[in-house]
Amino acid sequence: MHIMNVVGPILVALVYISLCSLFKEPNRRNFNAIMMAGAGAAYLNGGFGIWEFVFLVAVTYCAYQGLRSYSFIGVGWLLHTGWDVLHHLYGNPIVPFAADSSLGCAICDPVIALWCFAGAPSVYDLLRRRSREGQSPVP
Repeated sequence: MHIMNVVGPILVALVYISLCSLFKEPNRRNFNAIMMAGAGAAYLNGGFGIWEFVFLVAVTYCAYQGLRSYSFIGVGWLLHTGWDVLHHLYGNPIVPFAADSSLGCAICDPVIALWCFAGAPSVYDLLRRRSREGQSPVP
């Protein structure tokens, strides 16, 4: 495995988190719930037949609950991570012309899930807060 097969998906997750951080709450949470629901539909023709619909129902439930709770969004992303692994090993890749795309998604998704479990804080607010804490008072 090439290092970019790991670093690339992590960078994608960090870019996603950075862009989502531009949204104010509750729009950030709602947008994340919608994105996770969309990710759940990405494999509808992924090779597991009726199980693709069962998975979609589970992720849709998480997305609906995610409209009020980042924890459900995090659970949805972790479910998607497991589905990514299964598709990488046994099913069709998420991007038909990129054989390792499901593996990349399985690396990206848990990074987003961890951010959601942390309450999906704005990285810009965190940086501003850290910057203010690091400033010394002027005498």
